[in-house]
Amino acid sequence: MILVISVCKEKLHELEFVKPIIDIVKNCKIVHYSNLKKSDLENAEKVIICGTSLKDNEFLKHLDKFSWLKTFDKPVLGICAGMQIIGLVFGGKLMKKKEIGYFKENLKGFFGLNEVEVYHLHGNYVEFTKEFKVYNKGIPQAISYGNIYGVLFHPEVRQKDLIKNFIKN
Repeated sequence: MILVISVCKEKLHELEFVKPIIDIVKNCKIVHYSNLKKSDLENAEKVIICGTSLKDNEFLKHLDKFSWLKTFDKPVLGICAGMQIIGLVFGGKLMKKKEIGYFKENLKGFFGLNEVEVYHLHGNYVEFTKEFKVYNKGIPQAISYGNIYGVLFHPEVRQKDLIKNFIKN
């Protein structure tokens, strides 16, 4: 079972940021981070931490709810806010930078992607610590560290195969 974690403050925002993930994953359990239980993580084969709306940064006040990432031994994919959470839990630094729209990114070697067009909707990014592999130049758009992966863009909009490849591998 894939565990899909919502970080949306407003339930309505889940229609835009969580439901598209559910539509791709299909067999999953959805939990808001504030209701996450140890058993949810234990029962999951893989975890996806979804993104949220541009000005919804409530999750930043509750990073302690994600401390499990440091010892979790199953694959995790963080999308946008999820990637920011991963970076911050591991000691990265939050930086301001708004990017909205479609951009080409060179992500060679990341889940079979090369140069691809991706959809951005974020106001922050994270400067990652040296343990993380960053797959592009400039603002980190895709990262990995062991079995933890993150993307700053929204693959549920464009690049759905990235999510499918994460689930398969």
